[in-house]
Amino acid sequence: MRQIDLHKLADDARFNRFHGLVLFWCALIIVFDGYDLSVVGIALPSIMKKMGVDATNAGFMVSSALFGMMFGAIFMGTIADRIGRRWAIAICVGLFSVFTACAGLAEDAIAFSAMRFLAGLGIGGVMPNVVAQMTEYSPKKIRATLVTLMFSGYAVGGMIAAILGKGLIESYGWQSVFFAAGLPVLLIPFILKSVPESMPFLLAQGRTEELKKIASRLDPSYTPQATDRFAVPAKDRADSAPIKHLFFDGRGFSTVMFWIAFFMCLFMVFALSSWLTKLMASAGYSLGSALTFVLVLNAGAMVGAIAGGWLADRFHIKYVLAGMYALAAVSLTLLGYKMPTPVLFILIGLAGASTIGTQIVANAYTGQYYPMAVRATGLGWALGVGRSGAILAPIVIGMLVGMNLPLHQNFIAIAIPAVIGMVAVLLIQHDRSASVLKAEAAPALGKVAAGVSGTAGS
Repeated sequence: MRQIDLHKLADDARFNRFHGLVLFWCALIIVFDGYDLSVVGIALPSIMKKMGVDATNAGFMVSSALFGMMFGAIFMGTIADRIGRRWAIAICVGLFSVFTACAGLAEDAIAFSAMRFLAGLGIGGVMPNVVAQMTEYSPKKIRATLVTLMFSGYAVGGMIAAILGKGLIESYGWQSVFFAAGLPVLLIPFILKSVPESMPFLLAQGRTEELKKIASRLDPSYTPQATDRFAVPAKDRADSAPIKHLFFDGRGFSTVMFWIAFFMCLFMVFALSSWLTKLMASAGYSLGSALTFVLVLNAGAMVGAIAGGWLADRFHIKYVLAGMYALAAVSLTLLGYKMPTPVLFILIGLAGASTIGTQIVANAYTGQYYPMAVRATGLGWALGVGRSGAILAPIVIGMLVGMNLPLHQNFIAIAIPAVIGMVAVLLIQHDRSASVLKAEAAPALGKVAAGVSGTAGS
């Protein structure tokens, strides 16, 4: 009888077509997710004019989706560890596609906010699940790179929203960019067919044949045998109370630090995504130019995410992440001052790299920090608690915009959370992470087989 350590099998695998397929679907879902998140900021000036709402009320309209995202991240991240990630992802895609499209039918601020809240359940819920999925199936040597590459789809979605927004809003009205968001619902059958299920979930369900298929795709040299048995380390086994594991093994303090770091980063991300267009328009730039800034912001985010992931695989991810928070503090502060346009574009790109890009690297770090069986739960709670920062950001910055403060004061208000987030990251106790604890426990595990090389007499 052979006993296969699924965790080690995934860690030691070489990147192949199966990994590429997981990367493709997770990245595509995040592209749609990023579009849905960015589309409101793109259309906000037009919505405010059409519905006759002021800046403060517009902030509450934007926050309705973020409020939904808070519940979605916590609920769908946790429930995925019980119903399986594949179905959780499909449900989330259905929610954010259908209700974002419905927001385009809204005639007033209340109806619009209600539709965005329901869409937010899906937008927030899908993030922890795709990050956990990509983390689980990625080879250890390139894990951070693959997760951040996948999550750079968020920036691609924002860029698509900015590009489409220029043409669609002028030609067909603000509603058109919301109707376009309904298309991903058509992909749900393909997602259910193509996206693999979580391995600890399958193990807990006793679905051995499916595990054999996944194992052979992870490592093509593995040949399934009838007597094969699969296992994961005890801390990676799914159970009925995943939330408590966020505070086991000395992880409680670091869990809170992750929550603070996420709160601060998501405050910055949604302050920019909601108000950058309006702030730049009020500073004298045309709507077209202001939308170009959003495009540059998201292009910078994509570069920052990929570069951050590459650095995190080569250096300590904790300190790479702290450095990105520091860069955010500097770039955001400088954005509030007049400067030549080329320099302004560079700063906006750096701001995107160090806010949206930082959040993407933070997602990757969180996915690595927690054991496999509770990754979706750990990231879901971090994102869920962090969403309170995302909810506050459009409201707080909307109030500041309504007070007609100087531009630099608005950007300083967005930059302060970067300093707090950096401190929180530096306080994370990395020696309590799942990877470190696994390495410490390895000698005690004995000669548990991994892949085709580990066998034990039956």
